[in-house]
This record gives sequence, structure tokens and C-alpha cells, in this order.
Amino acid sequence: PRGEHASNLGCVLAKKIADKIKVPSYIVDPVAVDEMNDIARFTGMPNIKRQSLFHALNQKAVALKAASYLQQPYNELNLIVAHLGGGISVGLHKRGRVTDVNNALNGDGPMSPERTGGLPVSSVYEMALSGQYTLEQIQKMNYGFGGLVSYLGTNSAEEVSDRIATGEVFAKRVMKAMVYQIAKEIGSLYAVT
Repeated sequence: PRGEHASNLGCVLAKKIADKIKVPSYIVDPVAVDEMNDIARFTGMPNIKRQSLFHALNQKAVALKAASYLQQPYNELNLIVAHLGGGISVGLHKRGRVTDVNNALNGDGPMSPERTGGLPVSSVYEMALSGQYTLEQIQKMNYGFGGLVSYLGTNSAEEVSDRIATGEVFAKRVMKAMVYQIAKEIGSLYAVT
């Protein structure tokens, strides 16, 4: 109910297999969790709340690796973890819980290879009410065809890096902008550790 993603198939497949052999099925280390602090849910509009929708499985795995490297229990550390993929999620892990994180699916946080990241709201509702676009078109521009795809026609950071190496100035500017936004997201979470 909170979004379409290939990882959602795991629980469906597990249930179908388990039902056939009449045993219970369980999901361990789910791809999504909600451990956000209530204060992190505020947006400035009472009828809209920030949601915990991020790359939880990947973030938790990296946090556990960091804890092992630091030789400290995960539930005693404060970490900031960034998942850099088609969507980018940056999470504040406080003592084993992800207490604040951007909603990488729905446009919160930094620009990514396939998503716009945060946008000026007034521009979005002007676009939505212009009559030039359907809701579905705007959603696709936000995730799937936003970020690097919208500026450079590719979601491959490796390809963009190759283009930068050949001297493509605009590709370098777009990549710098994405890196800037990622650093800004990390810094904003550091401020609330």
C-alpha cells in the first residue's frame, strides 16, 4: 500500500510457498521499517506527515558492518548511513533505530540518478494545476525519470563519470549538484544527532 517495488515480491512468494506446504512464513530483515521519532514526522502541514520509506535492509546491513568494524554494538552507536542507488536515502541510526530518514521514493531528500529529490512545492502544484500534465506524468518525472535521467538521459553514475572524464561540462555540473545535495542531507542529520 505504500509503494511499488520489486522487493515486495519476497513476502508474496514466501506466503505462496508456505501456504502450499501449510507452514507459516516470516519476513526477517525487511526492506522497509518504520522507527522514526514522532518529531521527525512533522512537515508544517498537519494533514501531511513525513513517512519512513527508505532502503532499510541496505542501510541496516551497512550500519551493522560499521558497528563490527568499530567493534561496538550497533545499539550503542549513532551513525548516519547513505544508500546511493537509483534513489538515495540518508538515515540517522540512533542506538539501533533509524529515527530520521528522507523518503527516497516520494521525492524527499537529495536528487538521485532516477528521482528529483525535494522540489519547491509551489512549482510542483503550479505544474499539477497547469493542465499540461496528468498526475501520472508528474509522478514519473519525480521518480523514475527525475534526477540524472532528467538532466543527462541516463541513470548510470558510471556513464556520467565517463562523460565527465571526456570533458562534458554540463555532466560535471549535474553530478556536483547531486553530490552537494547528498552532503547537505548528511549534514542536516548530523545537526540532530
